[in-house]
Amino acid sequence: MSNPIYLSLPKQWGNTSTPTGDSIVPTAKMSLWGFVWKEKVNRKYLVIAIIATLIEFAIFKSQYPFPDFFSDSYSYLYAAYAHLDLNIWPIGYSKFLYYFHCITHSDVGLIATQYFLLVLGALYFFYTWLFFVNPGKNSRNIMYIFLFFNPLFLYISNYVNSDPLFASVSLFWFTELIWVIYRPKWYRIFTQGLLLFLCFTIRNNAYYYPFVAIIAFLISNRGYWYKLVGCLMAPILILPFILHTQAVAKQMTGTSQYSLFTGWQLANNALYMYEHIEVDSNKLSTKGLKEINNLSGKFYSGYRNRNFDAFLYDNEGNFFIQYPRSPLKQYLLTHYGSNDEYNTILNWGKVSVLYKEYGEWLILNHPISFFRYFILLNLKNYFAPHLEKLRIYNLGAEDIDPIAQNWFQYNSYTITSIAPTLQGKLLSPFPFLFMFLNFYCIGGIVWLLYAKSFPAIPKSEKKIFLLAISIISLNALFCIFTTIIVMRYEFFPMIPLLLLATLISNKITSSKQLAKLPAKTTQDL
Repeated sequence: MSNPIYLSLPKQWGNTSTPTGDSIVPTAKMSLWGFVWKEKVNRKYLVIAIIATLIEFAIFKSQYPFPDFFSDSYSYLYAAYAHLDLNIWPIGYSKFLYYFHCITHSDVGLIATQYFLLVLGALYFFYTWLFFVNPGKNSRNIMYIFLFFNPLFLYISNYVNSDPLFASVSLFWFTELIWVIYRPKWYRIFTQGLLLFLCFTIRNNAYYYPFVAIIAFLISNRGYWYKLVGCLMAPILILPFILHTQAVAKQMTGTSQYSLFTGWQLANNALYMYEHIEVDSNKLSTKGLKEINNLSGKFYSGYRNRNFDAFLYDNEGNFFIQYPRSPLKQYLLTHYGSNDEYNTILNWGKVSVLYKEYGEWLILNHPISFFRYFILLNLKNYFAPHLEKLRIYNLGAEDIDPIAQNWFQYNSYTITSIAPTLQGKLLSPFPFLFMFLNFYCIGGIVWLLYAKSFPAIPKSEKKIFLLAISIISLNALFCIFTTIIVMRYEFFPMIPLLLLATLISNKITSSKQLAKLPAKTTQDL
């Protein structure tokens, strides 16, 4: 592990070139590239990572020659094909697909770009972590293996979906925040702001990112104006995008709204408790609300005495959005029927307004039931996230939709892989790893507080603890209270979790080593 004496001296942190056993500690003026290239062990890490990821990708694509598709993939492709500025999902990934397609229609090129963006983000994060934290050898090797010898990176990148792009941009953004804290330069205000903006356009899970950025700027080593401009940068960049999206939504659907999916999610979440509450339709203000409530009542009446609660408990949390006979899907079908892709987007947006009002009404009038039948369910899903789409390649199908065949110029609709169920078997340990990291971090923080080790941590080290804890905590709260929780959504948060776990491990080890030293030695420190 890293030198406990070094870690206990905040004045030396980042301002010495004293060797610590396995690698050098960077000087205050040393660049990241200089740190990587001037130290033999760092060069070795880099060369092995580059060679390994190239070989891994080549082997992977030989076994999975086609990308992985599911329903969201076709929605993203259609929005890119039609040059839309609004979709059911945030438009950023569709824009990425469109501009990439202007260069090449190669599916291998797309997947390679997604994969190696993730690898670049991982390299940037890994060396930044070494640069500022100077972890022990065991921690370094564990992080290195996770980042560069991890099948989850390959399977996530193989999707025609926003998951890989969102994860890579998030990783770059999170790493920039570490630099904002410890080497705050004015240009980093704009780089992290631009990366945060891109995250916001790609996935709704970025809603809590601005709060993480604010924490990073507030604890950075710069003055008032730097902190103020940094905190304001994200809203300045994001607000025009929100206003533009709302204007496009109003033009397309007749209602100003930022996300066409928010109403669906709220209503879905609320319906998990419907069987356990009494809803007086007379208290609902509009005909539409009364109709959707009537459909909800009829739906649940068909599942009485069937232990439907147990079924929902085992579901990943989006049942009423996915199931064709759910009241949300039935209301959509009754009022708008089955339409082409463009009208499907419009219709989802039109009913989303009603669903948002309905979901909010149910939740606000039955908060305790909502906590019991949805929040607690999602808490279980958070600690044991479903593999969901990752469980089986192309959802087990051997064909794809025409839009994918045309977009990538395939000769047929048929796609192949080494074995559709193989990925589920290879990735099955990751939900348990995610659970273990969460409980380890919770237990480690409790131990540090109980042993009174946390207050003794130098201020400089506490900052990266705080950054890691903030993004992990806000992610958990956002996911548990608002949205579906599946493994591909928790892929990026696993990296800050692993970062926090290594910080805790180093500190616990350092504390134990210091406790074994003679009293006179510890007093001298």
